[in-house]
Amino acid sequence: MLVRIVKLGFEDQHIKTFLENFETNKKAIRNFEGCEFLELYRDKNNINIFFTYSYWKTESDLENYRHSDLFKEIWSVTKPLFNMKPEAWSVDKLESLE
Repeated sequence: MLVRIVKLGFEDQHIKTFLENFETNKKAIRNFEGCEFLELYRDKNNINIFFTYSYWKTESDLENYRHSDLFKEIWSVTKPLFNMKPEAWSVDKLESLE
């Protein structure tokens, strides 16, 4: 399983637009083939910083999403809202404790 963590920073005036876009598209992302989990987080100390956290069955599933029309539509709305360059990490989940 591949875990994808993405850090996103937005100008104050664009946060509402980002959250509305996420709300509109979150089910489509979660239901995209290969996506097994999706969450959105907000930094406790800087309310302009958000993180998406998703699980993908394989790296190719993530790449299929990143090259999909869905991603292109979401990204076309999101990209102009940034106040910093987004950062992304793809990591392997080694262990999980309940």
